[in-house]
Amino acid sequence: MNKPARVWVSNEKPKAGDILRVRAQMEHVMETGLRVDPATGKPRPRHILSHFEAKLGGKLIFTWDPGTSIAQNPYIEFTFKARHSGELAMFWKDDQGATLTASKTITVG
Repeated sequence: MNKPARVWVSNEKPKAGDILRVRAQMEHVMETGLRVDPATGKPRPRHILSHFEAKLGGKLIFTWDPGTSIAQNPYIEFTFKARHSGELAMFWKDDQGATLTASKTITVG
C-alpha cells in the first residue's frame, strides 16, 4: 500500500441534508492464499485488505470488512447524509498490518 488512495466526493461543499457519494480506490494485491506460484509450486501467501472505515469529524459513518473474493485494487463506494462539516477520514488495513489513510474536507453550508 505504497501509493496514495484515489478518492472522489460528489460535493465537498454540500447543503445540510444533501446526500454525498464517496468513491475510493486503493492499490492492493488481494492475494487469497489459494493460488499456487508456478515458479515454486507452493501456495502464495494470503495478503488481503481486512478492514476499511470512514469517519466524518471523528464519528464513524461507514465500515467494511472485505473477504477473499474482492478483486485486486479494491474499489468502494458509499453514501451518507451531510449533517455537519468536518474531515472525512478514510482508513484501510490489510491482514499483514499495513495501513493507508486518505482524507477530504467537507464543509456544510
